[in-house]
Amino acid sequence: MEEYIIIVARTIFLYIVILFIFRVMGKREIGELSVLDLVVFIMIAEMAVVAIENPKDELMVALLPMLILMGIQIILAFVSLKSQRIRELIDGKPSVIINNGKIDEKEMRKQRYNFEDLLVQLREKNVKNVADVEFAILEASGKLSVFEKNKDREKEEEATLNLPLIMDGSIQEEHLKQIGKTNLWLRQQLRELGYKDFKKISYCSYNDGVFFIDIKDE
Repeated sequence: MEEYIIIVARTIFLYIVILFIFRVMGKREIGELSVLDLVVFIMIAEMAVVAIENPKDELMVALLPMLILMGIQIILAFVSLKSQRIRELIDGKPSVIINNGKIDEKEMRKQRYNFEDLLVQLREKNVKNVADVEFAILEASGKLSVFEKNKDREKEEEATLNLPLIMDGSIQEEHLKQIGKTNLWLRQQLRELGYKDFKKISYCSYNDGVFFIDIKDE
């Protein structure tokens, strides 16, 4: 009887501990979890199960590694906020699968993403025809963001993919190439708008001839 009471008490205690750990590590939707998040969550859950199944073992034996994982996750999250390279290493980065209506097979092979995957995710977005897609971006989480062609805009310029050109003071060279612009063009445009130091810009995007610029908090 005493063993069952210990199991119940451990279950309740570990439930509270895991809720606390997940809240401290930050808020993300399940579908937005990175690979690292998923690994940490699985490991913590497994440690909790082992602690419940072995009531004779000291609780700290399971609790200590869980707290260590929480600490590692918090440190990595903080570091990734300061460094784009580390953020891309941990979370990965988005990949443009369809660009200006053209499928990028090379990028698909690089991401080990096949046409069946593409068609399934397009159907989930209620897109029946690949020809209706202007841009499709495979996010780091594995979700597909889809931008359909605007059929009513025949005489206007071709739609520009709203990709960030500057993030955390760093120019996104790949995104500039995707919209057919150069580093020099971006710097000239920013200077004309009164932004001489792009490193002070936390976020900059360009869509349909209009810039959106957010300055870093001083």
